[in-house]
Amino acid sequence: MSDLSKSGQPVALDETHQLISSDKVEGTSVYGQDEEKIGSIYTLMIDKVSGQVSYAVVTFGGFFGIGSDYYPLPWSSLTYDSELGGYLVSVTREQLENAPHYREDETPWGQPGYGRGVYDYYGVPII
Repeated sequence: MSDLSKSGQPVALDETHQLISSDKVEGTSVYGQDEEKIGSIYTLMIDKVSGQVSYAVVTFGGFFGIGSDYYPLPWSSLTYDSELGGYLVSVTREQLENAPHYREDETPWGQPGYGRGVYDYYGVPII
């Protein structure tokens, strides 16, 4: 699917070889290090200034006894696996149980240091 830009050139709205629209990423499965599905991407958090994806917010609907809370993962910690048709992340059960997360009625992103805490928790350098 495409639309035309102001210059009349086509703009990719769906997917290309290197690009994918955010609505196609949302709902994509996330697999743990054992390649078992652990959840799905709920949304992406994008840095307003750089335009880079900073986090994938994943729901782990009931896996390992975890409810449908939201678990932000550093985007750089996910790797797309075309055979699985989803993203792989090296997360253990213990990491998930203790990972930073929030409920639907919470808004932690406004708290100073929340995002840095997510990167620190997973041992991923902030890009």
